[in-house]
Amino acid sequence: MDDGYDAIVVGARCAGSPTAMLLARSGHRVLLVDRATFPSDTVSTLMIHAPGVAALRRWGLLDAVTASGCPPIDRYTFDFGAFTIAGTPRPCEGGSTAYAPRRTHLDRVLVEAAVAAGAELRERVTVEDVLRDDDGAVAGIVGHGPGGRPVRERARVVIGADGRSSRVARAVGAEEYMDRPRLMWSAYTYWTGLPVDAFGTVARPGRGWASLPTSDGLTLVVVGWPYAEAAAVKADLERHYLDSFELAPAFAERVRAATRVDRFSGAAVPNTFRATGGPGWALVGDAGYVKDPITAQGISDALRDAELCAAAVDQGLRGEASLADALGRYQFERDTRSLPMYGFTTGLATLEPPAPEVAQLLAAVSRDQAAMDDFVSMTAGTLSPEEFFSPEHIGPILSAAGRG
Repeated sequence: MDDGYDAIVVGARCAGSPTAMLLARSGHRVLLVDRATFPSDTVSTLMIHAPGVAALRRWGLLDAVTASGCPPIDRYTFDFGAFTIAGTPRPCEGGSTAYAPRRTHLDRVLVEAAVAAGAELRERVTVEDVLRDDDGAVAGIVGHGPGGRPVRERARVVIGADGRSSRVARAVGAEEYMDRPRLMWSAYTYWTGLPVDAFGTVARPGRGWASLPTSDGLTLVVVGWPYAEAAAVKADLERHYLDSFELAPAFAERVRAATRVDRFSGAAVPNTFRATGGPGWALVGDAGYVKDPITAQGISDALRDAELCAAAVDQGLRGEASLADALGRYQFERDTRSLPMYGFTTGLATLEPPAPEVAQLLAAVSRDQAAMDDFVSMTAGTLSPEEFFSPEHIGPILSAAGRG
């Protein structure tokens, strides 16, 4: 057998397709496989924050993504009951706008971009294991296609972009670290007659939900409960979902006047990092790093990490650096960028009331528009939680509130 492809990317959604596209644009021979067909839906909070939007703009794909009719989202709101924080995020590469397209549209655009760049796409392919050379390095994939047809392909690098339950990660025994358990169980559905013009979050002790506008005039509303309550919630999901809104009566009244147009989808995810690569393999997207969806960072992270992963693999394939060194730098960069948001997200996902000093800070933030803009910038991913919560940043906010 010859060396086959330069890279095989397993998983063709919002991490895999951009990785395949970028490698193909760099001149590599790429095979992109997925067990699904496109367009198709998947569980998702849909939100693409400003950093993800900037990536789509750089790649020349933003117009195609927004063609689904998903409206721009320029404002974020956080209703804490006693007060509300509302603002516009700091810009990323000149833009603060977010979008929330349906995944049936977004993933199709990304797949088509990978194919247009020269990647070969095979749908309805299930990868069961990896091939290995005599020295133990990963050298390809083994699986089956439509009708059970065997699939056996070789590549210099196999990239797992197959989600948090990644078969590639399991096959290579990718190291996991900084694990935290499932913290929240969430469920969502789509509504018509419930217009919203912001990424709106409502936080109450033990409950939280978010609403955002998406394609076709629809609104997605996702509700979260502590993971310990998941079994009870799932036993009567619609009741628990609707009852949550009674904690904010004005929103509950709006929901009663709206119409649900889709089934409920629910999930809970672990919080973990995985090693980004090893001999002949790499991981990207949720296959390599996953956290609770309460801050809706998954798509933006996937697009960011696709660039990091593709650049590292490109260096290794061209011999500009060893693949091990390039993937090591990718892992360091990913973790450095991700850790502050990881801590912020896992803290929020407990749905516990904030500590008194944090509640005091949030109340002070709500009285200062610049501070509110900075707070919403954390969720948008344009300001690190590490910077927001630094003494140099919060000191003046608390001092101004005290003087007020």
